[in-house]
Amino acid sequence: METIFEIQRRLHEECDRLVMAMSEELQTPKKTTKDKVLADHRIKIYLERYQSCSKSLLELYQDKDGERKQEITNMSVNEFKEFYSQFNSLVEFHQNHGNNVAVPASIEFSKLREQLNDPAYLAEVVKFSDVENYGQYLDLHECFDNYINLKGVDKIDYITYLSEFNKFSDVPRKQKNLKYKKYLELLHDYLFGFITRSRPLFFELEHTVKRNELQFEDLWKNGEAPGWERGKDVEEDALINLNEFGKWEDLTYLGLDRLKSALQAMGMKCGGTLEERAQRLFACKEDKNKENEHKRLMYNQKDKDIALLEYKITKLAELVDDQIYETKINLQRKQARYTLDESDEDSMEEEESDDDDGIPYNPKNLPLGYDGKPIPYWLYKLHQLHFTYECEICGNYKYNGPKAFQNHFSEWRHAHGMRCLGIPNTAHFANITKIEDALMLWDKVKEQTFSKMWVPANEEEFEDSRGNILSKKVYLDLQKQGLLVCPGHSCSSTQQQLIATERAKLISSPTDRHHTEGIAGQISHSIRDCSEHFFTGSSATLGPLPDGFMITAHGGPQSGPAEPTIDREELSDA
Repeated sequence: METIFEIQRRLHEECDRLVMAMSEELQTPKKTTKDKVLADHRIKIYLERYQSCSKSLLELYQDKDGERKQEITNMSVNEFKEFYSQFNSLVEFHQNHGNNVAVPASIEFSKLREQLNDPAYLAEVVKFSDVENYGQYLDLHECFDNYINLKGVDKIDYITYLSEFNKFSDVPRKQKNLKYKKYLELLHDYLFGFITRSRPLFFELEHTVKRNELQFEDLWKNGEAPGWERGKDVEEDALINLNEFGKWEDLTYLGLDRLKSALQAMGMKCGGTLEERAQRLFACKEDKNKENEHKRLMYNQKDKDIALLEYKITKLAELVDDQIYETKINLQRKQARYTLDESDEDSMEEEESDDDDGIPYNPKNLPLGYDGKPIPYWLYKLHQLHFTYECEICGNYKYNGPKAFQNHFSEWRHAHGMRCLGIPNTAHFANITKIEDALMLWDKVKEQTFSKMWVPANEEEFEDSRGNILSKKVYLDLQKQGLLVCPGHSCSSTQQQLIATERAKLISSPTDRHHTEGIAGQISHSIRDCSEHFFTGSSATLGPLPDGFMITAHGGPQSGPAEPTIDREELSDA
């Protein structure tokens, strides 16, 4: 058995966990109206449980039975005795209930969260119709049907009803009967339930309703209730001064209609024979003051109940003004989708369907013509419509007849299927209906097309000075490496040895302009014979010159950056 302090500790822990759960629920962002409404309902469940725990804690702290005070006294006098007493009771409890499994508070709250996050469970707790969309719109169709069936009211559409359902002054008081009261009760219950479901955290709703009832009582006593003001709808001419009549037989001379209007003006029963009406009206002779007659009318319980319902509905409608506006906008948006032309076409189709005899007789399932009737069988055979062709590219769509099959290759369905496969819808793929065949043919077309394309790197040819035909890539590589020999030039072994020696010197030590001029003087005798060949163009390469040297015409481009060059004038001087 739990002690008072253990019960208080458990209740405090439960309150803390409920506060944490509500905080997490409030901090979680909600994107849609549905998420917001369901989150509010979960918070409401947590809050109701928190209030229950707080109420239990308050009763324990008040200690009306004195058990908590007695437990504190026992612990303060002899704490060891109290400890062993509780320990023995705990051991005895576990001996008797050893198979029971204790569920920690953390596991209990995790299961509670899983249950509240389950859509099936919340669907039973929170019930909205498809039109309401989780509290975003109102669904007053049932109330609207009851309203238009009332006697003496104007026949209006649903959108107009949404704007005027809380305007009860337009309804004549004579038409506010028992059926009208049932309609008001239905409307009041719906609005109250809608606010409770769509705004679960609006805890002031019940207090608001009670406050409205008290306000109505004051207005009713003063004769200022909306739509039921004192003297309203009461014809002054219909009232009869009963002091002018000495007995009820004198009232019979007024007639049935006059007595009926007088009884209605006084709020009394107006049926019966002439004598019954006269006796009923003469019985009210003691009420000589006309104000008392009005009070009797105003305090009629039936009228008071109807007036109270009207007042409460008016106040509830003020709380859902935003939903009423959104509902009207949504209905107008839906109605705007249907144009006048579409409605005319629908009416024409209905007229044509009415003129027909019904479903046409078509035992062989022949195609229908323009008149909606099956085509002749000879025409069906003539166009070979009994043959069907299936196209896998079109999504296994079947075409009746060869003409429709041939035409479909240029239609949108086949073109869309080819576009999805990444294949152009050209004449190469005519009469191809299989996806595998189309892909294989597309690969073959690509290979043939690419093999015939002009590739400059492989097809463009160059000719060197000796007449050798080389490709562009090979020619440029040889030219960059200086392996192309000038025409008519040949070097002796001594010259080749001299060039190699100078090349080694260039590699081992940096060169300057004077050293370059020395090299030019040493090899000048070897290049005089072939100078004509070198200076015919803007640039020429001198066979096996030392690395990094190039002979160019005056002002001509150089073959490499920052390379030592020999000017033509300097070479002539050399």
